[in-house]
Amino acid sequence: MEDITGLFIQILNQAGSTDMAEAEFKKMIGSDDELHKQYREWCHENGSSERMGFLDFCEEYISGREEAWDSLNDFDE
Repeated sequence: MEDITGLFIQILNQAGSTDMAEAEFKKMIGSDDELHKQYREWCHENGSSERMGFLDFCEEYISGREEAWDSLNDFDE
C-alpha cells in the first residue's frame, strides 16, 4: 500500500489551506473506493476518526514545519 501521507502532503501543498485541502481530499475519497479504504486503515492505525483524520494530520504536519522554522530562527539569533 502506497503511503497515504504523501498524498495528504501533496494535497495540502497544492490547496494552500487546510479547508480547501480537506474539501479536495473528501472529493477524492468519495470517488475512489480503494483510496477510501486506505484512508480508513490509516485512520485506524493512527487512532484518528475518519471525520478528523485528515485534519489531524494537517495540523500535526503544519506544526512540525513551524517548529523547524522556529528552530532555524533560534539558531540565527
